[in-house]
Amino acid sequence: MNVITNNDNNCNLALSALKDVLDPEIGLNVVDLGLIYSINFNEDKNHIFIVMTLTTQFCPMGESIRDNVKQTTEYLFKGYTVDVDVVFDPPWSMEMISEEGRKFLN
Repeated sequence: MNVITNNDNNCNLALSALKDVLDPEIGLNVVDLGLIYSINFNEDKNHIFIVMTLTTQFCPMGESIRDNVKQTTEYLFKGYTVDVDVVFDPPWSMEMISEEGRKFLN
């Protein structure tokens, strides 16, 4: 799945860092799981807005995963405010897992 962004360079930096954020129940990172839908940067206001999903609406680790995405991004982009919105439309599916993620899970 492609992540929608308004800044390819910063998005690639963020995605690289977010590969350290794992879904602890699956053991795979949020990027390769396809949980990150968009990362947009407002340079004028030092603000980053991330839209992501979870594998299920009832994920018991959902809040922790969202918080880790926020903290990881804030650490990378010091001085920026990061908001993370968790959505369930479109719903997550196994097809969203990257090729690397598929290899890891098999």
